[in-house]
Amino acid sequence: MNKTIRRASVFALLLVLALLVRATWVQFYDGKALADDNDNRRNAIETYSRPLGNIIVAGNAITGSARTKGSDLAYKRTYTDGRLYAAVTGYASQAYAPTQLEGIYHDLLNGTDTRLKTVLDTVTGERAEPGDVITTIDPAVQKAAYRALGDNKGAAVALDPRTGRILAVVSTPSYDPSALTDANTAGAAWKRLTADKEKPLTNRALRQPLPPGSTFKLVVAAAALEDGLYRNVDEHTDSPDPYTLPGTVQVLANENRSAPCRNASIRVALQYSCNNVFGHMAVQLGQDKVRAMAERFGFDDDQQDVPVRAYASVYPSGMDKAQTALSGIGQFDVTATPLQMAMVSATIANGGKLVSPHMVSRTTDSGGDVVKNYDDAAGTEQVLSSATAEQLRSAMETVVKDGTGTNALIDGVTVGGKTGTAQHGEHNSKTPYAWFTSYGRSDSGGKQVAVAVMVEQSDAARSEVSGNGLAAPVARAMMRAALK
Repeated sequence: MNKTIRRASVFALLLVLALLVRATWVQFYDGKALADDNDNRRNAIETYSRPLGNIIVAGNAITGSARTKGSDLAYKRTYTDGRLYAAVTGYASQAYAPTQLEGIYHDLLNGTDTRLKTVLDTVTGERAEPGDVITTIDPAVQKAAYRALGDNKGAAVALDPRTGRILAVVSTPSYDPSALTDANTAGAAWKRLTADKEKPLTNRALRQPLPPGSTFKLVVAAAALEDGLYRNVDEHTDSPDPYTLPGTVQVLANENRSAPCRNASIRVALQYSCNNVFGHMAVQLGQDKVRAMAERFGFDDDQQDVPVRAYASVYPSGMDKAQTALSGIGQFDVTATPLQMAMVSATIANGGKLVSPHMVSRTTDSGGDVVKNYDDAAGTEQVLSSATAEQLRSAMETVVKDGTGTNALIDGVTVGGKTGTAQHGEHNSKTPYAWFTSYGRSDSGGKQVAVAVMVEQSDAARSEVSGNGLAAPVARAMMRAALK
């Protein structure tokens, strides 16, 4: 063999080896990436080749699967009372990535979760039978919130303070997830929903933090009592009225100009929602102490999973004293979700203990055996001393009995609450947000619930927008349903 033939043979052999290496790389590395690619239709064909597992509320499936016609995707997702539960389920779509519980438990619901595999499945490589997601949602509370919010734009959350179980998550206006399930019709529905100025796809309960207004005064009061700035809720505070924001000529006015807010106690200041008291109190404490208390309640947590990732509620930093005063009444750059404000009331109701909120009780395999129990995994943090929590409960009950929250009164139930009306727009030029956060305890059975409601927009005249007028009736309906 001459030199030229030998060199050509070696070169050809190297080319063959390069092809073998590349083929092996594609098969074992790129192949997996291609298989997992969202644009790979084979994945959708496999996912929808048979019925999905279900999301369960109070023992009943609120999801299902229906046979399709004329499509290589054999099944599509269906929903029972889709608008009612959209903020819980999200959607599983043949055309778009799944959201909310449908997205988080996608693998479990389609049978690809490795925890579902039997020994036989592992040997044969077959996909396991899909599992189910058992929620903590109470349908009576969910329906009460949805009906009470009605045509208003807003959101509501209810918690069991002692267990952290989320009993209701409602966001309005809602949408029907069924409109997005079929690949043939989802595109038109997606364009319509995303173009809607009311943003029905936004989960306002968990993922839209807004200024909480005077409901945040509970956090400032907790910081003052825990710090020892004031010994109890009935001690007179050092609170000038009128109160001029430090370094400015701007007066922090009270909504009720005739309220007894000068040097008012925490109880009276919560009862009449005195801005001067809590603005000055925040300055007295300093932003670091207020922030520390806010963070103990859950503010500034950007990894709050319930298990849906909730947007962080924010207590700002780097403020001057005037801005710190405004933060004390839930304005400036303070933001909160209804979930966060429900956590504040739940902590106070539960003796100062915050149990991790969660809306999934457990996941199960196709036979009903538990894959993971979330009730047992719920953590507990002592946010406040039991004495401080008792003081705040007493003051919140005064708000409902004799203050700004009387629309939350329920016969046979001890109710404590706090109203809020948060400014919206430059110089409060837009319709304010109406808030109410509360807890209710049955006088007969001792059953408890904590609630937060936010009404972002309603048909009410601007002068009639208030936490007591718009949000408290929604909270009352939810608490009544939870404690019946």
